[in-house]
Amino acid sequence: SMTGVIAAMRDVSELKSMELELKQAKGFRGIIGSDPKMLQLFEQIRDLAAFDYPVHIHGETGVGKELVAKAIHKESARSNALFVPINCGALPDGLVESELFGHIKGSFSGAIRNKKGRFELADKGTIFLDEVADLPKSVQVKLLRFLQEGTLEKIGSESPVSVDVRVLSATNKDLLEETRKGNFREDLYYRLNVIPITLPPLRKRKNDILPLSGHFLSETVHPNSQISSTISKEALSAMMDYHWPGNIRELENAVRFAIVKSRTGIIQPEDLPLELQKVQKIPSPKGPDKKLDVPSVEAALKKAGGNKAK
Repeated sequence: SMTGVIAAMRDVSELKSMELELKQAKGFRGIIGSDPKMLQLFEQIRDLAAFDYPVHIHGETGVGKELVAKAIHKESARSNALFVPINCGALPDGLVESELFGHIKGSFSGAIRNKKGRFELADKGTIFLDEVADLPKSVQVKLLRFLQEGTLEKIGSESPVSVDVRVLSATNKDLLEETRKGNFREDLYYRLNVIPITLPPLRKRKNDILPLSGHFLSETVHPNSQISSTISKEALSAMMDYHWPGNIRELENAVRFAIVKSRTGIIQPEDLPLELQKVQKIPSPKGPDKKLDVPSVEAALKKAGGNKAK
């Protein structure tokens, strides 16, 4: 019947407009987002890029702290020099100092040659200390001295080296709380936290789920080049209802998982990871194409106050 044709056309046009929205990812310096909180962040990055003050970025795991640090570097006068990231939590305690500040040959067993640390490599550029709360106390002292004097000492050397570097740091812990617990030096906290930035979690900026998904879709080349992936309205609805504890990193993984699972290129709720499907099952019966029945039509009419178009 004619009604069936119209309904099918509407679905296709909705899918097309969604595809268009997925492709139009808005953002700034590699950070995708058009949520007011993100637009405010982009403005803050532009404002502080001109200054050389240390910036501390706080946010949950997977919110994109390194992307913000890179954006600050790219906006600054240091953009032609290196951006050097280091994950303080991923380095064994015994290697942190050597990794950051370098060592001279013979200063400890295994030091078979002179080594430049990351600070020296970042000279004239920017160093990004991710998970800075995990730095051992001995290295915190050296970092404090560097921030005060602009010089560092390599392991085994007594002559200080001058390095011109901007220090950006980040953590998913509450750094002030870490100082109260005695895990982090208070004087270092105030040196690093000159300009604080807080990154919102994905559940607080859900309007960005669509552009972010579009970005991850466009990054993934389907083995069958004829298939271009898009997300169905029902799958997007499940994504909007989910709380995303792993934030953008979890969203990226979910999109990749769904692309692999989807055979048609149109991602349906059943193609999403299980934790998203659990959320989706509560509000509506499974499957978008359930046939209409008299009671549900009557209930819908009653809810719409007898207005058929509504």
